Amino acid sequence: MEKYIDIIIESFIGYWDYLVYEISNPSWTNYFYWLIGLSLMVFALEIIIPWRKKQPIFRKGFWLDAFYILFNFFLFSLVGYNALSNVGVALFDDFLSSFGVNNIVAIEVQSLPEWSQLLIMFLIADFVQWNVHRLLHRVSWLWKFHKVHHSVKEMGFAAQFRFHFLETIVYKTIQYIPLAMIGFGIQEFFIVHMFAVFVGHLNHANLGWSYGYLGYIFNNPRMHIWHHAKEFPKQFKYGMNFGLTLSIWDYLFGSAHVPKSGRNLEIGFQGDESFPKTFWQQLIYPFQKENK
Repeated sequence: MEKYIDIIIESFIGYWDYLVYEISNPSWTNYFYWLIGLSLMVFALEIIIPWRKKQPIFRKGFWLDAFYILFNFFLFSLVGYNALSNVGVALFDDFLSSFGVNNIVAIEVQSLPEWSQLLIMFLIADFVQWNVHRLLHRVSWLWKFHKVHHSVKEMGFAAQFRFHFLETIVYKTIQYIPLAMIGFGIQEFFIVHMFAVFVGHLNHANLGWSYGYLGYIFNNPRMHIWHHAKEFPKQFKYGMNFGLTLSIWDYLFGSAHVPKSGRNLEIGFQGDESFPKTFWQQLIYPFQKENK
């Protein structure tokens, strides 16, 4: 037990030091400033070439989503996620060790060129996320948490960040094992992550891009708006267009649906009129027994 307590303490101190360093030391691999820079760039595109021209620049829910950016990507990690993830990894390693297993790497890719390592990691991570996203819609208790994201009523780049913090735990826990079984051994996953953040910004932005034929590979605003539709077609009872960065999984497995322009599509979910409107109310919403 003392080992895990030490991990928690070191994680809190380590993440605080990391956060202070990120803010005080701008660099080309600085997540804090890349996030701000990409956000401002996509926000500027929304202002210059908006798809829904009547939608206000500071749309409904904009400031709530801005707080979600701060909380989910910085405060949550400081409050506990970094510590929980480090303890989880240690517990998993100790569990394997009890069976005499010290390494679960099944495929070694360190000898491959760095670009191919990044590509493999990106494809695996995105496919896992696609499957997790489907689960968030199909499993009732997970849907309670995912409702927070679908409570957005006007789309904009920052809507990407409106999600319950427990979604992070679900995504990362399920991602960990398949990625751990492949011996990547590289630190440049930052590139892949920032690319995913950028595409996620665009998917939720007030932009009308579809990328032409590339839209069959990459998720895009015209496709993702249908994922947020308040009314789903009968053949898609639990939703459609689950891709995060890539749309190809939806086209391969039959969950793609872009019937027409969704510029004026009503988004949300049935009963969202009574859904909590503040951060703290949304935080506790999934834990309330009366929810359905």
